Amino acid sequence: MNDTPLRPGMAAVSILAGMFALGITDNFVPYISETGSLWQFHMVRGVMAVALLVVVAGVGVGVIRPISWAAVLGRSLFPASAMLIYFGCLSVLPIGVVVAGLFTAPLFVLLMSVLFLGERVGVVRLFAVLIGFVGAMLVIQPDPKALDPVAFLPVFAGFLYAIGALATRRWCADEGAVALSAGFFGMLAIFGAIGLMIVPAGGPVGFDGFVQRGWVPLTAEMWFWIAVQAVGSIIGIGLIFRGYLLGEAGFVAVFEYSLLVFASFWAWFLWGQTVGGLALAGMGLIAVSGTVISLRTEEAISVRAVKVPEEET
Repeated sequence: MNDTPLRPGMAAVSILAGMFALGITDNFVPYISETGSLWQFHMVRGVMAVALLVVVAGVGVGVIRPISWAAVLGRSLFPASAMLIYFGCLSVLPIGVVVAGLFTAPLFVLLMSVLFLGERVGVVRLFAVLIGFVGAMLVIQPDPKALDPVAFLPVFAGFLYAIGALATRRWCADEGAVALSAGFFGMLAIFGAIGLMIVPAGGPVGFDGFVQRGWVPLTAEMWFWIAVQAVGSIIGIGLIFRGYLLGEAGFVAVFEYSLLVFASFWAWFLWGQTVGGLALAGMGLIAVSGTVISLRTEEAISVRAVKVPEEET
């Protein structure tokens, strides 16, 4: 059992603060993507994040050594792949659209739970999945005459994140939050290192070249923004963990959709990015769909961080 008393109000504040932090830090990525490399960013940020988690574990906050290395590494493949796509898309798509795609993850969790795990769901949650699908189509707005596969990548990231959520439940139920976070960031660092070995150094200039660039000289400004991203991610995810300790999963998960608002607001404030009316309506439908699924599911998933496993007394 979890010994921390439930405090719904503080749980909501913690989740909102975590999403506020992530909404800001994700909007700092364009400072890196204009001249930097996606692969270099993930390698450097991953190493920084793991080092921070080692310090956190060293002062007695959690345990970084996993119970099962194979389970943690296997689970980490999926959310790390999702974040690789997520950050790559931030350089070419509005951040609100990218976040909305990632937040389709609860829809995929529900569908895969029914199709592959034999779980039974009611009409309400099935209708919520339909609403979420309509919302995703409104955000993507596919044009058969000029179909852009990149527009579907955030939804594919949501699909991969959903697999990671199911893997967390099945393989890593007894693992701690610090160990799971270290596995996630460590896997991203490995992905980044592999990318740097494959992608030639240098590459096209501008935001579109973020994914196509290999190793580039790291300026003081890039070091600063990567460090800000690493620290901001740890703070944001830490606040999300805290929220899941203080509140019921279904209740807490609803507040994660505030990221759609925070990310879109900061994208408008910092970069002048705007989202059209249909896309805004789609984002709203995705939020409604995820809210319904979360409130009617005992084990709601966290989209930007894993739920903290309960400790046995």
